[in-house]
Amino acid sequence: MKKDLLDIICCPICKEDLTLTINKADGDEILDGKLECKKCHNEYPIEEGIPNLLPPE
Repeated sequence: MKKDLLDIICCPICKEDLTLTINKADGDEILDGKLECKKCHNEYPIEEGIPNLLPPE
């Protein structure tokens, strides 16, 4: 996932902004980390550069 993508994605549940935590990156590419909603506090993992924005069950 590119860091620039954070400007256009939002929480799939409440549509609020997401905060980014980076565990592993390669230049501008985020390989491992998580996105967290500022409002509803749901977390969405980033694994192998792919953000999983599916709502929790």
